[in-house]
Amino acid sequence: MSNRITSLFGIKYPIISGGMVWCSGWKLASAVSNAGGLGLIGAGSMHPETLREHIQKCKAATNKPFGVNVPLMYPEIETIMDIIISEGVKIVFTSAGNPKLWTKKLQDNGITVAHVVSSSKFALKCQEAGVDAVVAEGFEAGGHNGKEETTTMVLIPQVRKAITIPLIAAGGIGTGEGMLAAMALGAEGVQMGTRFALTQESSASQEFKDLCINLKEGDTILSLKKLSPTRLIKNEFYNEVQAAEDKGASVEEMRALLGRGRSKKGIFEGDLVNGELEIGQISSLIDSLPSAEKVVEEIVAEYNIRIENILSTKPLF
Repeated sequence: MSNRITSLFGIKYPIISGGMVWCSGWKLASAVSNAGGLGLIGAGSMHPETLREHIQKCKAATNKPFGVNVPLMYPEIETIMDIIISEGVKIVFTSAGNPKLWTKKLQDNGITVAHVVSSSKFALKCQEAGVDAVVAEGFEAGGHNGKEETTTMVLIPQVRKAITIPLIAAGGIGTGEGMLAAMALGAEGVQMGTRFALTQESSASQEFKDLCINLKEGDTILSLKKLSPTRLIKNEFYNEVQAAEDKGASVEEMRALLGRGRSKKGIFEGDLVNGELEIGQISSLIDSLPSAEKVVEEIVAEYNIRIENILSTKPLF
């Protein structure tokens, strides 16, 4: 399974674990990389020195490529980037901001840069900014999402038409069949958040994981649209958000309701009532918590089986 994504990142399989807040520490990143994919450390929930610790532990746990995901809205962004450069990280995925701000500096320090977008318009801006690859993330994804609410199946072919650089699909992908579908639409790799959030090595709380593997269709919904659209599990906090939005709450009122540390409370500490519980729609298809290595193995096997089935099917005409 060799293509532009595997060549760009020096990996065996074009499978990337999303850099998720409170889920993507060094244990998960190194496990995915050791399995042949690309593991990402999620810097969005880490203080600078915590990130340094995770990078160093990841380097000790794997000799395979790994990267760091950095939301560009991070308040200590310059310190974070300095740590990434000084620690010799070779791959950075940026999100939630203008890729022009950091792409050149990172590349000048020998770092490969990918940027996450939710529309073909911003994918083209990424290409113009000189990024090495684009992650196009559809409406199905967990956590922070695009205001466009474009589904992955619609988004990927549009982005593929708009850009020529390597393209990674994200949002609602958690199986080998989903990976094949994304690549049939023009992607050259997949980024999976939810599927790797629900693994043994994920740093999410056990309470959060157990809840997620019992979710059904419709148990997550895109919310907080006045602040930053975020896919949430329906719980008491979500009900408060929905009630406030129905009453026409202002941005300031919504920000006060969200408060600080709400996602940590839900995902990391396991407060399933008052926490902000972020997960993707694909969670309704997941009912177990395997190792990250097992996930990669299953995805590759499913992908290959589905290709064989398609090739053995008679053409329509």
